[in-house]
Amino acid sequence: MRRFHVELEDGRLAGIAFGDPIRSVDCLLLHANGFNAMTYQSILAPLGLRAHVAALDMRGHGRSTAEANPRKQIGWDVYRDDAIAALEKLAPEGTVLVGHSMGATTAILVAGKRPDLVTGLVLVDPVLMAPSFYRHMHLPFVPYLGKRGSPMAKQASRRRNAFDSQEHAIESFTGRGAFKSWREPFLEDYVTDGVKPSEDGDHWELSCSPQWEAANFGAHRYRPWAAIQEIKAPIVLIRAEKGSTMPKPSLQRFMKAQPYTVVVEPAGTTHFLPMERPYVVRDAISEYLARFVEGFEVGEEGRVQRNLGSHIGEKD
Repeated sequence: MRRFHVELEDGRLAGIAFGDPIRSVDCLLLHANGFNAMTYQSILAPLGLRAHVAALDMRGHGRSTAEANPRKQIGWDVYRDDAIAALEKLAPEGTVLVGHSMGATTAILVAGKRPDLVTGLVLVDPVLMAPSFYRHMHLPFVPYLGKRGSPMAKQASRRRNAFDSQEHAIESFTGRGAFKSWREPFLEDYVTDGVKPSEDGDHWELSCSPQWEAANFGAHRYRPWAAIQEIKAPIVLIRAEKGSTMPKPSLQRFMKAQPYTVVVEPAGTTHFLPMERPYVVRDAISEYLARFVEGFEVGEEGRVQRNLGSHIGEKD
C-alpha cells in the first residue's frame, strides 16, 4: 500500500493506492460519510496485483486537510469538485469510479458533470431520494434547517469523540451500532485513519468530527437526477436488501433513466454492504478492470450477471 496526496487550493486530499504507480489510476473509490479510504483497503488490495487502484479520503475525513467547516456545508457538490480535481491528476483519460453511500452519490455527480473522466461506475447503495426532495433543498435556508432537523444528523452529532487509544476505540465500536454487522478487518482498518491523536495530545478523537458528519447528513443542495441523465458509462448498482438509502421508487426512476444498469441485491445485506459482502463489490470492480484494463470483451470475463434484479450470493 502507498499513501499519496492531491493538492487543492484550500488544503489537500489524502489517499491510498495499490498496484503500479507508473500507470494512471484504473479505479478510484469514494467512501461513505464518516468513513475513510483505509476502511475499504481489504477490498482494493487484491486488485492491486492486476491494476492501479486507489481510494480517497474526502475532505473532512481520514488524513485529508482540505477545509471542512460544518457551518458552510450545504451540499455534496464540494465532494464532486474535489473528486474531479483528483481525477484530472490521477486518471485524466478516465477511470472506473466506485462509491459507497455518499461516495456513490458523489460518483453520480462526477459522472454527470465530467463523463470523460468515468469509464465505468460501481454504485454501492447510493443515497438517492425523490426529485422533489432535492427541489425542496434548493429553497432559501432549507439546507441550514435540514442540518438541524435531520434525525441522522442529530445522531451523528452525538457520537462519542474521545478515546484513550485506537484499541479503546475498537473495543468501544465492536458489535455496536453501524459496526454490528461488519466483518474483520474492516473496523480495524476504519480506526487506523478514522481515529487520530487530539491536538493537545491527551486523548484520541474521530478524524471526521461529529459536527462535519452531521452536516453532511443534512446538506443535500445538489442535483443527482440531472447528473444521472448525463451519465455515459456502464453502471453496476449494488443495492442493500434491507434499509437501503435508495428507496424502490428511486431505483425504478434510476432504471428508466439508465435502463442498461446491472442491478445486484445481495441477500441479507444492509447499507453497510461492502463490510458484509466485500467480494460482491470486489467482483464488480474486477469485471470492469477485465474489460477496460485487460482488454476482455463483454462476456469473456465470465462473472458479470446481466439480468436486472439479479442476486449474487457471497463468494468465499
